[in-house]
Amino acid sequence: MKFTMIVIGLLGLFIVPGFADYNINISDDNNVAGSGQQSVSVNNEHNVANVDNNNGWDSWNALWDYENSFAATRLFAKKTCIVHKMNKDVMPSIQALDALVKEKKGKEPRGPSPKDLMYSINPNKMEDLSRFGTKIAGMCQGLPTYFAEEVPGPNLPFYSKKCYTANILWILNMSFCGSTVEQF
Repeated sequence: MKFTMIVIGLLGLFIVPGFADYNINISDDNNVAGSGQQSVSVNNEHNVANVDNNNGWDSWNALWDYENSFAATRLFAKKTCIVHKMNKDVMPSIQALDALVKEKKGKEPRGPSPKDLMYSINPNKMEDLSRFGTKIAGMCQGLPTYFAEEVPGPNLPFYSKKCYTANILWILNMSFCGSTVEQF
């Protein structure tokens, strides 16, 4: 039953009008040393962006829900979901993301270096996902889900916990750090 719901949900994402869908190669070295492909879907009508990073065992999926100001990243290798508040000062608006994706499609990285965000994962599992909205609750349903809080400032070199990194194209580097990442 869960599988059917997931398939129906995914089909809905592809059928909904207003989606702009782009596939971008994040490295062109034949899937060696961290290469892969990202696809970005922007739905202006529902104020949501979906980023799929296909890179073998290091694949992940991110959902940015601009309507509720929360984002979730599902880490396939860890079989877990991490939810966090969107930092609108660093994360691009949905209109800016759409324009950046169109601009970077088929091009090598150029321009300013990506912005960095670092999150500390709370080790307590979230039981009620409804407060994050139906889109994120649906994506993380049935998975161990944790809330992460942003760590202010450039603290990554000094952070002693293991981190999992999700780089969004060449515009944003997100690191999720904490004992939860080490458990899996």
